[in-house]
Amino acid sequence: MTDISKSSAANDGLTALLRRSPPANPEAERALLGALLTNNKAYERVSDFLVAAHFADPLHGRIFEAIARRIDRGMLADPITMRAEFEHSGLLDEVGGPQYLGQLLMAMVGIVNAGDYGRAIHDAWIRRQLIEIGETVVNNAYGARADLEGGDQIAAAEETLFKLATDKGQDGGFVTFERALTGALQVAEQAFQRTGDVSGLTSGLRDFDKKTGGLHPSDLLILAGRPAMGKTALATKIAFSAAQALMREAEDKGTKPRGAVAIFSLEMSAEQLATRILSEQSEVSGEKIRRGDIGQREFDRFVRVSRELSELPLHIDDTPAISLSAMRTRCRRLARTKGLSLVVVDYLQLMRPAIGTKPESRVLEISMITQGLKAIAKELSVPVIALSQLSRQVESREDKRPMLSDLRESGSIEQDADAVMFVYRDEYYLQQRMPKDSAYESMDKYQVAMEEWQRKMALVHNKAELILEKQRHGPTGTISLFFEGEFTRFGDLDTVHDV
Repeated sequence: MTDISKSSAANDGLTALLRRSPPANPEAERALLGALLTNNKAYERVSDFLVAAHFADPLHGRIFEAIARRIDRGMLADPITMRAEFEHSGLLDEVGGPQYLGQLLMAMVGIVNAGDYGRAIHDAWIRRQLIEIGETVVNNAYGARADLEGGDQIAAAEETLFKLATDKGQDGGFVTFERALTGALQVAEQAFQRTGDVSGLTSGLRDFDKKTGGLHPSDLLILAGRPAMGKTALATKIAFSAAQALMREAEDKGTKPRGAVAIFSLEMSAEQLATRILSEQSEVSGEKIRRGDIGQREFDRFVRVSRELSELPLHIDDTPAISLSAMRTRCRRLARTKGLSLVVVDYLQLMRPAIGTKPESRVLEISMITQGLKAIAKELSVPVIALSQLSRQVESREDKRPMLSDLRESGSIEQDADAVMFVYRDEYYLQQRMPKDSAYESMDKYQVAMEEWQRKMALVHNKAELILEKQRHGPTGTISLFFEGEFTRFGDLDTVHDV
């Protein structure tokens, strides 16, 4: 085929494509409206997914909206009651007036099929939106948006697709107080039906859940601490416990987990993080695992536990210096394909802001990142736990317990976060102050100092503090935790039998 023939064939194909009519199902639209006018109970079959904007014929959409408005108010919507409204508004003048309602009744095949009609209308709307999105992607790729690089265009397309998959065509805007109250009551009902003090997703830490009610959707939680305090170990513990809770819930119901836990590990590789979890659960020292210094029994236990854990809805992304836009895109993708219940970021100072942005300072950059993480939490309605480093000024104080002012490049970290908590282990600092015999005039004084140091070490051995410095929705305070250094494992502290 010559180049001219190829060009002609391509043009013919483009012309045929442009002549296509957008997907629509007017018969289903008329049949559904007729079913609604015949029996208002048919509205219950479509009210949870269908809105006026889904109708290809704008007139049908306005009729559906008028019918839905009366039904939502507890009023009857039939040809008689709707006739007066349509005569007054003149809505049906272009199709012959209120007599059009009779045509809709004639189009109705069966009330029981209302749900199928609604799904057919919604499916046609989705197809029209996909065509529109595709046209935008093609136009942007050809240069309609010169300000968007290729990676940004992919992120923008995925964002649009995610919104299409989740919002059902209902744009954001004002929410009536009545609707907001209904959502609040649903949350309260879920909390009431659950046992214990947890209304959100469990953290696996008893006293933390009592103080916070668990991990709640749309919340941004900052977990900060100095190096060697155990930030990653504690965050991993929470993520692992949440994944376990999701799995148990699914097994009880005989279904798949309703969501997954995503860990963005910017500092450690996925293998290192998995080894840490395996070490904790199998009670085999991570150091021994790395050296291969384990016996057959320990190795068998290690393998058995790894098989049990492989089913957990836990996903790890170890991309270094990931950008905020890439993280948002991957969270949306996971939410769309597997469901998403919790996001953990380790840690935010290693992230980059959205592609294409160039903050004037590091403080502003961190501020953009925390605002972006909060936006992800709200958009996907999931809790986001972001780890953060602390400034060195902690080390210059006698009392090493962190404060809000210690947040490195704090900017809006404190402002954007719903909760700020610090992990602190006094044992770490006390260990560094072990007496040395060369510092004392006599062995007796050294012995006295050593005994005092050992007494203090015994008091803080295997203990950690989770300092809840800010909590927007509840009380603050210090939560005592158990910490086992050999397995880098956090847990509940048994204060009843503690000696």
